[in-house]
Amino acid sequence: MAKPIKGRGALSRPPGRFDRQVTEAIDDGWSAASSLEDETPASIATSCDAERAKTIITRNNSPDIPFDQSINPYRGCEHGCIYCYARPSHAFVGLSPGLDFETKLFYKQDAARLLESELAKPGYVCKTIMLGSNTDPYQPVERRLLVTRSILQVMQRYKHPVSVITKGALIERDIELLADLAQHNLTNVMISLPTLDVGLKRTLEPRAASPAARLRVMRQLADAGVPVGVMVAPVIPVVTDDEIEKVLEAAAAAGALSASYVMLRLPFEVKDLFREWLAEHFSERAAHVMARVNDLRGGRDNDPAFKTRMSGQGVFAELIRKRFELACRRLGLRQNRAAALDTRQFCPPQVAGAQLAMAF
Repeated sequence: MAKPIKGRGALSRPPGRFDRQVTEAIDDGWSAASSLEDETPASIATSCDAERAKTIITRNNSPDIPFDQSINPYRGCEHGCIYCYARPSHAFVGLSPGLDFETKLFYKQDAARLLESELAKPGYVCKTIMLGSNTDPYQPVERRLLVTRSILQVMQRYKHPVSVITKGALIERDIELLADLAQHNLTNVMISLPTLDVGLKRTLEPRAASPAARLRVMRQLADAGVPVGVMVAPVIPVVTDDEIEKVLEAAAAAGALSASYVMLRLPFEVKDLFREWLAEHFSERAAHVMARVNDLRGGRDNDPAFKTRMSGQGVFAELIRKRFELACRRLGLRQNRAAALDTRQFCPPQVAGAQLAMAF
């Protein structure tokens, strides 16, 4: 069995579902090492390469997602959250949803230029853009690459509404920028916080900011006038579900105005990575966890159906819904949605050589 690698969530590098060739290492007894486990590296360095995208705004028409435009400055995520539903996206570039997802990152080259170009198109309709819908926009490497910051600066320049979701403390760097947007009702921020348990966080989300750091960021944003909320995501049965009320209470005390939650999702390769993680870190309750997950998902590890994929179904799902609703009501948190942002202030970029609008 694979050994945990320091600072990484996944324990292995399984092939993606599109791989045509699959190799498997076995110990034939001739190796100098006593077993393959002895060859597990102590650590793996992170690489980050440029991705030459043609467009930068992604669109969706999912009925259970409260936005239809998003931007993901990065592909892959160094935070290494074992439950991340975005892991399977690495299979599209021939990489593993396991360790590759958190060690081989890509960033959108010329993100600001691409965004300006799309905003300037004659048929563009201004709608709130979500930053971080797939992977976190505040990767550790963002500190030097400034991709997310450049996108926010474009939003500020043209008064375009933008929502941000993150679990990275690096958003502190951009509070002044976000505060300016917030003055015009052009931004809000959701902080993802599934647990307050520092020990659990180290294995569940190894390179994400600590719970205390996320609550500190929440308070700083609130004090700066930026509407901030908490996303209790994911709720993991038998692992984090007992913390729902505590997380909401801590977030409300830190200035959160709204709250939402998402039940654990295990699409494609994530289900096997999560089972592997459970066997390593929660072996004594792994069967219980997966039995509860299966109850939530109609007997399967995952349910991709709209309307139920985010919350699950059955008695346990209903219990979680009622607990969340009661806690939000008691704490004065707006449930499942942030206040709408203003799209009327948007002023499109002027393309060089384009005819100016006539004033009457």
